[in-house]
Amino acid sequence: MDLHHTPTPAGQEYLPEKRALLLDYTLQLADTSLILGHRLSEWCGHGPILEQDLAMANIALDLIGETRSLYQYAAELEGQSRTEDDLAYLREAVHYKNPLLVEQPNGDFAHTILRQFLFDGYHFLLLQQLQNSPDQRLAAIAAKSFKEASYHLKWSSEWVIRLGDGTEESKARLLKAMDHLWMFSGELFLMTETEQQLAQAGIIPDSASLLPQWEAHVAKVFAEATLEVPQNVFMQKGGKIGRHSEHLGYILTELQYLQRAYPGLEW
Repeated sequence: MDLHHTPTPAGQEYLPEKRALLLDYTLQLADTSLILGHRLSEWCGHGPILEQDLAMANIALDLIGETRSLYQYAAELEGQSRTEDDLAYLREAVHYKNPLLVEQPNGDFAHTILRQFLFDGYHFLLLQQLQNSPDQRLAAIAAKSFKEASYHLKWSSEWVIRLGDGTEESKARLLKAMDHLWMFSGELFLMTETEQQLAQAGIIPDSASLLPQWEAHVAKVFAEATLEVPQNVFMQKGGKIGRHSEHLGYILTELQYLQRAYPGLEW
């Protein structure tokens, strides 16, 4: 299957094979940002201090904005008259392609911070490279979202340092979060068959190749936070191909309720 191509304007007709791969990947990106954005929105009004309550709400809005652009593109690629709302609100859990990390519960503030930090490092590197995609729509979405992702990574990195090198209580909470969340970080860099084909064609970055840079940033931040990088941890996987934890079902029950109860509502 030859997927190589020169840069093309958004909206150009694609071969069916290529369109299907791009649709699958775009949905993966959109689902990931949607679920994490929803998780962060659950903090609204419950943050430890007002400034950080607002920070998490703003990050959630950034992710939902990215989500909307991606679902719009996915709807165009699909070409079946479904809208962004249909893709967000009227799909079953097994059809969502987000990694397991982003659907994990918020827990306490330290838990949420570590989940965000692990994701932000990956998200930053992915968007940085995806800006160079020959698919102009993906490149444009990545370029816009990269500016926001840069702030997200700075924010979560600073909080990991503050909590890790803070009090005994804050460090203990961060270590407890590590025990649960680290096992989900590997899936971010585990490429699906769709990702492999698109990466080989030069359309998207090779996620696996981003791992060394992610590990270097994590090691740097953890050193400042007086934390050790976990070693030899078994990594969970399956979310990207529709095998999710029970948590996603509960998220979708809340997230999709209004649209399913009152069909036709729009963003």
